[in-house]
Amino acid sequence: MRLSVIVITKNEAAHIGACLQSLGFADEIIVLDSGSSDATCAIARQHGARVESSVDWPGFGPQKNRALDLATGDWVLSIDADERVTPELAQAIQHVLQQPRATAYRIARLSNFCGRWIRHSGWWPDYVVRLFRRDAGRFSEARVHEHVRVQGRIDTLSGHFLHYPYASLEVFIDKINRYSTEAAQAAHDKGRRTSLPGVFGHAAWTFVRHYWLRRGFLDGWQGLVLAGMAATGSYYRYVKLYCLSRRQAGDKAP
Repeated sequence: MRLSVIVITKNEAAHIGACLQSLGFADEIIVLDSGSSDATCAIARQHGARVESSVDWPGFGPQKNRALDLATGDWVLSIDADERVTPELAQAIQHVLQQPRATAYRIARLSNFCGRWIRHSGWWPDYVVRLFRRDAGRFSEARVHEHVRVQGRIDTLSGHFLHYPYASLEVFIDKINRYSTEAAQAAHDKGRRTSLPGVFGHAAWTFVRHYWLRRGFLDGWQGLVLAGMAATGSYYRYVKLYCLSRRQAGDKAP
């Protein structure tokens, strides 16, 4: 069974080399870049990847489907630039492809934040469906928080990704801002609305859920920061949704 790996990128020079270096077992690696201004594409080519470019940004789901359309393998592994395949996971993937018993496989992610591997806060095991038969899987069209829709059985692989999502708090804050804008617009397009009490209520509940219900307090000071940042992301998302709704109402006013 031939395996294609797909990665979408933009300005991932800090990550893409280590990501691709962990994929030596793949038959084909495709990097679909959306206008990087750093060395992402050059580094990807140095690691033997086929690099393609797109001039627009349709959102994460549509962009990953574009990358999927470029793949030629029987099976596809979707990986983000800030993720790494561990040797154990690589062995599990190669083993299962010799005699697949499912159409797709979910894989756990172990994420690092400020030097700590986060095992609570809702971050572990963080299963994601990433390995699937090319003719049986497709990404949802969501602009953010996309997922693979599979026709057939989904099983779980042993091993896990190593995930390095935030190099610094500045990167974390920037990502929250960008993702909340995408999420607010997607929710608005679906007709969702909120109120000012709802904005603050969602943020407060998010903190409680991450820090207490998901035992973020066991992740030390990093768990407290993560709960606060999750609440901030919720606040941004819903306040942006509220502003979009108010702006639309104002446009319709006589």
